[in-house]
Amino acid sequence: MKQATLHQLKVFEVTARHGSFTRAAEELFLTQPTVSIQMKQLTRAVGLPLFEQVGKRLFLTEAGKELLATCQDIFERLDRFDMAVANLKGLKQGHLRLCVITTAKYVIPRLLGPFCRQYPGIDVALTVTNHEQVVERLRGNLDDLYIPSYPPEHLDIQCHPFLDNPLVVVAPSQHPLSDRQRISIQELDGEPFIVRELGSGTRQAVEQLFATHGISMNIRLELGSNESIKQAIAGGLGISVLSHHCLALDRESSQLKILDVEHFPIERHWHLVYPSGKQLSVVAQAFFDYVSTEGREMIESNLA
Repeated sequence: MKQATLHQLKVFEVTARHGSFTRAAEELFLTQPTVSIQMKQLTRAVGLPLFEQVGKRLFLTEAGKELLATCQDIFERLDRFDMAVANLKGLKQGHLRLCVITTAKYVIPRLLGPFCRQYPGIDVALTVTNHEQVVERLRGNLDDLYIPSYPPEHLDIQCHPFLDNPLVVVAPSQHPLSDRQRISIQELDGEPFIVRELGSGTRQAVEQLFATHGISMNIRLELGSNESIKQAIAGGLGISVLSHHCLALDRESSQLKILDVEHFPIERHWHLVYPSGKQLSVVAQAFFDYVSTEGREMIESNLA
């Protein structure tokens, strides 16, 4: 194991978490052959197979399970060392790792701007993904703070709501319902919908509401980003449900219209989340305090 490198251990941990060389390569921004080579070299250093392949998925051997536990211990110790160094430096230098739900990308960069100007020595790594991936990264304790659309109930976490995230029905400005008020939710039955991918928190919220009222969702198009959905709406391909924050930069646009539909907006909240028992670094604690106070006030005033 003296021949193993820290980089190889990181590649191994990500591969073990995903059970896939391809998905590990995507997360690490490496090529799939590079990941395979790193794992072959690590296997040679250990002297025992670390994975066994069943179909397209990789499963850990007993040696692999032992190595994964060791890796997690090593990375936790390194995190504690980073935290100790950051505490010694105060807020002059440090790292902040954030993982946020896709819709939060319209808000978090606007919060980070003033925060980074206040603390110019801090480097920020921002991961933007859907709800399922946020939960997966939270489970692996890969970041300092997480912002999901709703807190996962099956994990032991600290959860602090900090900002409203209302979901609204958005249509092209020329849609027949665009000039109507107090539209019945039943009138959305059969309307062509543009939706996010499976695993999206927004999609889950809409599907739950529609199921409650017996509405069938006519999915015309499934897209992986809110920007693509807005363009599809403007192109007349259908209607959608989006976070009101997604429309913050489109207020002057005449192509999109928020419909006045009963039971909307769906009241949602963004939460600041981290694993219970996790000690926040001085940098993470500073950002947590900033977002909970002046940062939230700034965003709310921009939406007013």
